Amino acid sequence: MNGAGNDFVLIDNRSGAHQFSPRQIALLCDRHRGVGADGVLLVEEARGDADFRMRYYNRDGGEAEMCGNGARCFTRFVHKVTGAFADLRFETQAGIIEAKIDGDLVTIALSRPHALILRRTLDIGGVKLSTHSLNTGVPHVVTFVDDIESTPVQQWGAQIRYHPAFQPSGTNANFIKEIEPGKIAIRTYERGVEAETLACGTGVTAAGLIYAVLSDAPSPVRLLARGGDWLEVGFRKIETGFEQVTLKGPADFVFEGFVEVL
Repeated sequence: MNGAGNDFVLIDNRSGAHQFSPRQIALLCDRHRGVGADGVLLVEEARGDADFRMRYYNRDGGEAEMCGNGARCFTRFVHKVTGAFADLRFETQAGIIEAKIDGDLVTIALSRPHALILRRTLDIGGVKLSTHSLNTGVPHVVTFVDDIESTPVQQWGAQIRYHPAFQPSGTNANFIKEIEPGKIAIRTYERGVEAETLACGTGVTAAGLIYAVLSDAPSPVRLLARGGDWLEVGFRKIETGFEQVTLKGPADFVFEGFVEVL
């Protein structure tokens, strides 16, 4: 499946029969020797009172707390394999996520973002960047740029991802430019993928919220992902930040089949 070009292998593991090593996850995501994907999503039985549990693994084999585009794909996948659950509550390491299917689009209600830091200057290989950061389930740094096409996303993204300010876990790096009021373009370097991806849901959310803080933009903010899809970030501003944060966008099936994992 893919969500705005962010692609995933989805596996029904409600039986709990499948246990994958980091090497096997990386093999599944290998675009030359495996299926090829930005990450792997497992559907598992819930541990608490949610409907299901979502496990998300990055392309490098490491498990991550949350993935916004993956969560939308997860929702449509559950609906397909169960024949039910157009409305869904599922567990992630970032908390309970609620989702609703509307045709080919899915809206997810995210856990409350935290750790907002504005206007932090980072030295990136001798370049001074004014950055902002927010955790929307996973950590993100957001930087406004003058020319999003010429921004060295791979170089700057890797340097931000491994910057001492964000160790030991590292961070994701997003670069944004306003197209017109309430609409921005975004490019993202994803931790765990270690490259630019066509979209990142939690990065889109972080960028939309930081843009709203700095520009006083109303909800919703629309963002154009690198893959060409528009995503929509909804929110309610409160004194301490944001609540009722939502992410709306596509979640598409590409193909299904069987693979032997060695």
